[in-house]
Amino acid sequence: MWQEYFNVKTIDEALDILADQGERARIVAGATDLILEMERGVRTGIDTLIDITRIPGLNRITLDENEIIHIGPMVTHNHCVASKLIVERAFPLALAAWQVGAPQIRNRGTVAGNLITASPANDTISPLMALGARVTLASKQGERCISLEDFYTGVRKTVMRPDEMLVDIAFPVMQNNQRGTFMKLGLRQAQAISLVNVAMILKFNEDVKDGIDQTPITQAMITLGAVAPTIIHAKQAESFLAGKILDETIISHAAELAMQAAKPIDDLRSPADYRAEMVRVCTSRGLFALKQNEERAVFPVEPILLWGHKGNCVTPPLDKTSRHNGNAAGISTRINGQDFNFNQGADKTLLRLIREEAQMTGTKEGCAEGECGACTVFMDGLAVMSCLVPAPRAHQADIVTIEGIADEEKLHPVQQAFIDEGAVQCGYCTPGFIMSAVKLLEENPNPSREQIKQAITGNLCRCTGYYAIVSAIERAAQNEVTDVKIHAL
Repeated sequence: MWQEYFNVKTIDEALDILADQGERARIVAGATDLILEMERGVRTGIDTLIDITRIPGLNRITLDENEIIHIGPMVTHNHCVASKLIVERAFPLALAAWQVGAPQIRNRGTVAGNLITASPANDTISPLMALGARVTLASKQGERCISLEDFYTGVRKTVMRPDEMLVDIAFPVMQNNQRGTFMKLGLRQAQAISLVNVAMILKFNEDVKDGIDQTPITQAMITLGAVAPTIIHAKQAESFLAGKILDETIISHAAELAMQAAKPIDDLRSPADYRAEMVRVCTSRGLFALKQNEERAVFPVEPILLWGHKGNCVTPPLDKTSRHNGNAAGISTRINGQDFNFNQGADKTLLRLIREEAQMTGTKEGCAEGECGACTVFMDGLAVMSCLVPAPRAHQADIVTIEGIADEEKLHPVQQAFIDEGAVQCGYCTPGFIMSAVKLLEENPNPSREQIKQAITGNLCRCTGYYAIVSAIERAAQNEVTDVKIHAL
């Protein structure tokens, strides 16, 4: 895939490489989209990847004195889910981030990457556009600030130049006279690309924190995803709602107007007519949820992140900027408490580095595209899909695989519970499920059944053995799994 890989320590170093290599280089943060695009030939001519994940401070969500929220380029979807500021003052974005992929994907995928990939089905673009977001692009020539509406020029096309890096996403907080939500329709409840998504923010002339009741709308923002080449506003619906009080008739007509704004296409996932009708349905459901003060009911009180103990989720700083290629990998890493130095494999994924170079075959390759979770490992304390992590990201990182969770004398309680409950059929998916379960119980020693289901949304069992798997995790929780220490941690 790539020929050279840089782990950089500063933004200036990243911009220097971009300026030198132009279109042949790409910035990577999560890389969850880019790796797949390169493997499938969607992105061609890329020789160099510039990893910014080790630059300090880029994963912050902050509020400035003007009540503007700033999201750094390394803020992941799970950072948004876990952020009290985002949940309380930018709820449509929190809800959209929660519905991206699965926990392992949300631990790597960034909001900035979601914007730059520029698919009209990407979930975070719609709420950010409804929030009035702007992005700041930096290059060696300076910075420029662009509204998100002007950022896109077509499907997977933006105004970014090859020498630019997105360094900030900014938008005003939602005030007490605003209410908003996000609706998504996919083919399944997790790991689904949007067939349709709708973000909506309504503004009123008074505080509506406790409910809309009979308060007139002064302004409406309704943005539609996956129904046009770019995210679009349902402008007629927005205009119609101004001055109105939500009731069944108003909601029905606004939803019809939103449907008319959609210009969907037929594709493998859905015919155009169905997408258009679902715009109407999603808009109607979202407006009813706002009217009934129920939009937050679908957002978990304690979302499962697969972060484990938060103190363990620390990305170690780099000693210096590192450069890697296939012939001189120079990847120094720690796997299951053992130090490794790899002189090849820099052009692989972390999954293949673990299996082929470290010769640890417990981590499985099921799909190689982040769909099945069989390749789940811990990297710097977070559960991730190793098939979507570039191998050089392991440089000076701490990796834990399925081989590293048992102590020297006995199996980990999760492993033992899987045996006791017969939670294994063909067994291929089992390492991934166990890794997710271990991290869940580290994070929450007494999870509810719903939280267990949340934790394993990124893991697929092709034998459909889910009942026994859930029972095994419940059994492991009862056996005080948190008293057992993972070998490498």
